[in-house]
Amino acid sequence: MATSNPTLFFRGAASTSSTTLYTPSVTIAVITDIMIVNADPTSTQTATITLDGVTLIPAVSLDPNSVVNFQPRQPLSTGKNLAGLASSTNVKFHIAGVEIS
Repeated sequence: MATSNPTLFFRGAASTSSTTLYTPSVTIAVITDIMIVNADPTSTQTATITLDGVTLIPAVSLDPNSVVNFQPRQPLSTGKNLAGLASSTNVKFHIAGVEIS
């Protein structure tokens, strides 16, 4: 029988170049929530998230001191990856989901 475990996939500052945020080590994972925070108090920033090289969130604009939340419900199988980047390291990612093994 399959076992599912709620998991924090990534939490931290964004890089300004595309960086792998999560690669499942189980049969399949489901990305349930992506929260993007612009902690910069004065400047608008952008963030991009890709799912195995395909853009999932394309350069979304974030007002100063703002939060956006996406609930994509996207599966991600072993060997595939979730990557992201932002226009500043003031942008933070919080990505959660479920690992199924």
